[in-house]
Amino acid sequence: MPQAMAGVTPPPTPPIPLTALLAREELGLRRIAGPAEAELLWVHASEMADPYPYLLGGELLLSAGVLLRDADADTYVSRLVEAGAAALGFGVTPVFDMVPRELVEACDRHGLPLVEVPPRTRFTAIARAVWRLMAEARHRELRRVTRAQQALATAAARPDPVPAVLHQLAAGLEGRAVLLSADGEELHAAGRHPAPDVDAALTRLTRVVSDTTRPAPVSATDTVHGAHVSAYALGGSRGLVLGLVAGRRAEGDRTVAGIAVVLLSLLAAPHQGADAAGRSAALVRLLLGTAPEEVAPLLGGAEPWTVVHARRADGAPVDPLTAGALGAVLGSPLVDAGRGRDAVRVLVPGSERIVPQPGWTLGASGPVAITALELADAQASRALGRAVAARTPLVHHRPCSGSGLAALVPPDQAEAHARALLAPLTEPLIETLRCWLSLHGSWDRTATALRVHRNTVRQRITRCAALLDADLDDMDVRTELWFALRTR
Repeated sequence: MPQAMAGVTPPPTPPIPLTALLAREELGLRRIAGPAEAELLWVHASEMADPYPYLLGGELLLSAGVLLRDADADTYVSRLVEAGAAALGFGVTPVFDMVPRELVEACDRHGLPLVEVPPRTRFTAIARAVWRLMAEARHRELRRVTRAQQALATAAARPDPVPAVLHQLAAGLEGRAVLLSADGEELHAAGRHPAPDVDAALTRLTRVVSDTTRPAPVSATDTVHGAHVSAYALGGSRGLVLGLVAGRRAEGDRTVAGIAVVLLSLLAAPHQGADAAGRSAALVRLLLGTAPEEVAPLLGGAEPWTVVHARRADGAPVDPLTAGALGAVLGSPLVDAGRGRDAVRVLVPGSERIVPQPGWTLGASGPVAITALELADAQASRALGRAVAARTPLVHHRPCSGSGLAALVPPDQAEAHARALLAPLTEPLIETLRCWLSLHGSWDRTATALRVHRNTVRQRITRCAALLDADLDDMDVRTELWFALRTR
């Protein structure tokens, strides 16, 4: 990896082949030096004599050579290669009437693709074309991942779900998928058997992710003779490992593998309190959209469930494998790392109290029946907001107490009073008021919990005071509102 790329995460969009950009006839680009194959991650224009400090790696660097007259072409190109630039686009006119011969020779010598940009083509047009190609590639990748997810879910509902999932996974990745024990024994496999050295690499990675003598990673990868080899530990499955061998390593393949890990963990892991096959069938039906009440008997009937919302403590995004590892620690393969969501969600069977996890901020609901998961999801969301605002690793939902002054008011009367008192407020205002009161009127902590600007919190609370015609600095008013919010 180039030095400039250290610690830099490439964008989620698949890289664009240079050949795809050269094929855009309206740009009139022409490769005049260096190899034909290159992959572009970004576009950057610079006229600096040494743009190295500002490159991340993978760029198509665009330049008109403003400072190249006084610079050494060989040094300039070698610095670009050292920074990890993917290609150099050189615009002819107004500085040069043609690409300098020294630059062409230097690019050939250092193996950097050199593209001639004609006078009529603006650098912004090239950047726009690259972003458009990236958007198209991203769309194709999302469609491929979506189709793979649907195919895997369908395979998991078959009478032989594990072999069916592996077969679908191998077909989607155009490689081999195998379920292995901790010692490397093949339990189920699909796809063409790899070469002996690739098979040996897979066995080695299996031991890495299933090592119980020390903290082990949830996944491990290697490349052997062009074959990409991966091993993933299955959460809650007593040492089972998913092994993959593929001839490519696309960004979407990690997502597909993560979906398979969750499904195979669900299918392979034993469950207490219900027949394993029946529970697996119920959970797959839930994945496919069946109403919870219809599968409740297969899930142990009255057994309680806890919903956990989680965010990485460092604020980093969470990939499906990392989310699956959290689920394994919490004792459940039922993990939703959903793209576009603010938090990972884990559905944990049983009523045991959730404990803090290093590197995570957690909010846990109270134990509920399978038919009340929507309520538990809201409880966990609020608990996570409080945990983030208070900078604490875990907050449990606090149910309304059945004793004290609240117990003196009949529930139906309390609910009617809450509905009448809060009727002027919209749902966002109610949620903001609830959070603000729970955090003792702290603007900053409420803004952190709701992930909005503190001025937004002030505006909403001011609006609440106006609609309720109440002084929110009055403790009696706050107490009555808090009682209504808890009752609601």
